[in-house]
Amino acid sequence: MELKKTALHDKHVALGAKMVPFAGYNMPVRYTSDIEEHKTVREGVGVFDVSHMGEFMVRGPQAELLIQLVTTNDISKLKTGQAQYSCMTNLEGGIIDDLIVYKLAEEEYMLVVNASNIEKDWNWISQYAKGEVMLDNVSDKISLFAVQGPKAIEALQSLTPVKLADIPFYHFVKGEFAGVPDVIISGTGYTGSGGFELYVPNQHAEQVWDKIFKAGQPYNIKPIGLGARDTLRLEMGYCLYGNDIDDTTSPLEARLGWITKFSKEFNNSENLRRQKETGVERQLSGFRMIDRGIPRQGYELVDADGNKIGTVTSGTMSPSLSQGIGMGYLKKEFTQPGSEIFVDIRGRRLKAEVVKMPFYQA
Repeated sequence: MELKKTALHDKHVALGAKMVPFAGYNMPVRYTSDIEEHKTVREGVGVFDVSHMGEFMVRGPQAELLIQLVTTNDISKLKTGQAQYSCMTNLEGGIIDDLIVYKLAEEEYMLVVNASNIEKDWNWISQYAKGEVMLDNVSDKISLFAVQGPKAIEALQSLTPVKLADIPFYHFVKGEFAGVPDVIISGTGYTGSGGFELYVPNQHAEQVWDKIFKAGQPYNIKPIGLGARDTLRLEMGYCLYGNDIDDTTSPLEARLGWITKFSKEFNNSENLRRQKETGVERQLSGFRMIDRGIPRQGYELVDADGNKIGTVTSGTMSPSLSQGIGMGYLKKEFTQPGSEIFVDIRGRRLKAEVVKMPFYQA
């Protein structure tokens, strides 16, 4: 199958990005080095093209009813201009996808889903769309830029009359940006270093990208690839769909109980409520290496006697901490912070310690 391209594909190639297949798209994985790009976001400001993400519009008198049924979080509390992290569960209690719900207006929402799940999510939601609700898959019409880092506000403020410092975390404003009307300027991100995500119609993508880099020049703004995005999110303990959560992991196992609200009914809520009462047998946990080594996805986690107690779902050498860190599902008795575990790295049993996430504190 031919890879899709974002509206800025040629721009990334011209910038010298290494392009790789990711979620059906040809995406920039790095421009210089993962470590350099990681530090740019932690200390300054960087821009990710994450236009591969999916966007669904949900409108109509029964839009809220539909979203309440298919997602675990409770959107009845959302006000216009607020966003909410949530997930969708299948009928067995596994996670179909994690997503962000934006309340654009009364009876109008936008769901932002993972690129690899666009078709799966669309088909799943569509089967529940009954009555007065309209769905529109606008994924191929919208570009999404994540401008992340402590200097993001300074770098972007000259491009918009919207007061960026006044947008709280997980809130958004629809306003003019870089000469384009009705851009969604969202105080969200996947890095833990602050910043904004900008939803822009494809036809304006190049104009907005160029203006961001011109305005950000005094702040040494840089393009950032998916390699650094992965190390940044892992330092924060943020889940990556397909690695840390999937159709077989429940939100309670994934420590996503905080977005699983039993004050309402949703797909498989009854079984998940029972799981909460009886407790889970395994749970996603963070660990840091004590012995020198880098944990990688798929490595076995074992106890002192070599018995398997889990599997690494995500792992890396943390650029901020200069230490191997990882996440994995562990048997419940090993999930307490301070627990000693071992990572089997190519036949060598290397010591690690279970820790509370996030790994990185700003």
